This record gives sequence, C-alpha cells and structure tokens, in this order.
Amino acid sequence: MRLYLAVAVLMLAFVAYTEAQDDSSFTDKFDRFGQKLTEIGQSLAEKTKTAFDDMHNSEFGTSTRNWFSDAFEKMKAKFGEMSQ
Repeated sequence: MRLYLAVAVLMLAFVAYTEAQDDSSFTDKFDRFGQKLTEIGQSLAEKTKTAFDDMHNSEFGTSTRNWFSDAFEKMKAKFGEMSQ
C-alpha cells in the first residue's frame, strides 16, 4: 500500500511540475506572439511609408501634382473672370 501511495504522490508531483512548465511555455509563446505582431506591424508601417515616399518623389507623382496644380490655377482664373 505504501508503494502505491508513493507512486501516486510522485505522479501528482510530476503532473504539477509539467503543468507549471506548460504555463510558463504558454506565457512565453503568448509573449513571443505579441512581439511577432509588433514586428510585423512595424515592418508593414515602414514598407508602406517607403512606398508612399517613393511614389511621392517619383516622376509620375511629380508630374501628376504639377498637372493638378496647373489645372486648379486655370480653374481659379476662369472663375475669377466669370465673377468680374
């Protein structure tokens, strides 16, 4: 009977020990998951910012902005002529 009791106590101790390790590994996994999400978010933000900067500084972006500025100035001039 003592042998069964000792084995049962050892099994309970082993179960408690493994559950304690699982909890810490779960929290570690959760922390790593949070860090990965943060890294993904930061890299996505950097890539998006770089893409917008590249588009803004490209020849297409510059010519498009100039075209819109010229068109807006022409439209303002037309409305100015019409209101006088």
